Amino acid sequence: MTKSGKQQSPRKHRWLWRTIFALGVLLGLALVFNEPIKLFVVDHLSQWTMGQIDRNTVDKNEKRSATFDFKGVKALDINTVGNAALTRNLHPIGKIAITSVHLKLPILKGLSNDNLSAGAGTMKADQKMGEGNYALAGHYMTNQGILFSPLKNVQTGDTVAITNMKKVYTYKVTTKQIVNETQVQWIDDVAGKKLITLVTCASATEGEVDRIIVQGELQSVKKANQKNLKIFL
Repeated sequence: MTKSGKQQSPRKHRWLWRTIFALGVLLGLALVFNEPIKLFVVDHLSQWTMGQIDRNTVDKNEKRSATFDFKGVKALDINTVGNAALTRNLHPIGKIAITSVHLKLPILKGLSNDNLSAGAGTMKADQKMGEGNYALAGHYMTNQGILFSPLKNVQTGDTVAITNMKKVYTYKVTTKQIVNETQVQWIDDVAGKKLITLVTCASATEGEVDRIIVQGELQSVKKANQKNLKIFL
């Protein structure tokens, strides 16, 4: 009995260490591939949503109720992104393009985590394109080409175009600032001005308290047609 017990003990230890090693390898692989998978899903979701946008979709979604609670916005982890991809509970109402930084995204109504997994969300319930201060929020990701990450490279003088598939609104960037998250006055309307304000985190660091603000002034409004909608493709 004693001899048998002594023989089994090393085997148990070897099995335990092998199990721990295997779990460690699996955890390491999960950490390594988690971010690329998340970025792939977000990019796919953005492109899929862009393909769903037409006048009828915009008209329908503009009538929907939405949440505009910025405090309810979560960091984009794999669970949030996965849920958005599975449910497709998205409410696109337009498109945005900044050709200078290769940004093309859907505009969605409200700040739901599903919406922000796919594109830029509107920040105020009553805002309209071409009027007041049209404010949009989007996530900053580690990949510079995903969601609102390209805002880091926007410069004053760049052009921002948005459309509701009926008209194309073109703005010229006049201001780019890094501000504290408490400085919410940037999205307020300004008397006598027609603005667009784009907001994203200053980095992909969890708990980032600074925000990149890109603001522009309206330059032109044109009826949407096949030619001027190409900028969003």
